[in-house]
Amino acid sequence: MTLGKWLSLFALVASVYILWQIRRIVFLFLAAVVIATALNRLVRRFRRSHVKREYAVLLSMTIVFSLLGTVIVLLLIRLVDQFDQLLSLIPISIDQIETWSYELQARMPENMLTNLPNLPNLAQQLQTAANWIIINIYFIFSNSLTLILNIVFILVLTIMLLANPQKYRRALIAMFPSFYRQRADEIFCKCEVKLVHYVAGVLLSMFFVGITSTIGLFLLQIPLPVVNGLLAGLAAFIPYIGAIASAIPPILLAILDEPWKAGATLLLYLAIQQVEGNIIRPSIIKHQVDLFPAITLALLITFGAFFGFLGLLLGLPILIVAQIWVEEAIVHDVLDHWRTP
Repeated sequence: MTLGKWLSLFALVASVYILWQIRRIVFLFLAAVVIATALNRLVRRFRRSHVKREYAVLLSMTIVFSLLGTVIVLLLIRLVDQFDQLLSLIPISIDQIETWSYELQARMPENMLTNLPNLPNLAQQLQTAANWIIINIYFIFSNSLTLILNIVFILVLTIMLLANPQKYRRALIAMFPSFYRQRADEIFCKCEVKLVHYVAGVLLSMFFVGITSTIGLFLLQIPLPVVNGLLAGLAAFIPYIGAIASAIPPILLAILDEPWKAGATLLLYLAIQQVEGNIIRPSIIKHQVDLFPAITLALLITFGAFFGFLGLLLGLPILIVAQIWVEEAIVHDVLDHWRTP
């Protein structure tokens, strides 16, 4: 290899290392980009009424954060108390499952036990899953200073991006070769449309899942329906993983109350997820990006393992943008026009 190639390889490795070291800042910036992309549609609506851009940005941010602030204030006092109850009841529920499993094994013939799964091991797996949920909830809300700083950082970046998005867009497009800049701008437009529809669809899906879960748990008389409904709504932001994680706490609480309610709770969550996944979200997101479920789940888990909670939150938007670029830039612009000599 020539000296130039060695220097290029070194620069590539150094760039990857630096990006890895600042990965949290990179993901916070990506979160600001997604939020700014969605809010920019609202800003454009105000601009059509001949409102100056700075006032349009201020109005958009005020409307969104006023709605969020109102919801948080209305629910905060009750949720704090219910979260404490939830965290204290989950270990009791798991202990009850383990006790029932030992009693069941003591009453069953030995020849039947060999063909059944290890029930105490099931309790340990539930304990592991519950610990993962509790640790992540605690991690998000316990370090208040870090959470506040991250929110402020995202808020400032969002405002800066909204103030003059075309400036940042032109700077990004300028990084492409001159012959491809117009095409790159078209692909960015497609990414913007997909992200806006994705954010709108996810927010409405979260609202649907949260409300229906709360009502269903209330009708089943499961303890702490409001906090469990809120968890289900928030978890709907993360496909597949969120649905599984949000179902565990109410099922454990149902077992502690009456065992038959656990099955009813599971059926309730399955029905809500089916309606949300097959009816609500497809009707909202009319311009969908078809992602393979198995690959999407595997990549989301990978994002979560490498980048933590932010990786889970931003994994799907990143996959959507990546798929659009692969389909447009590689498949459509290169492979579809490839001709053998």
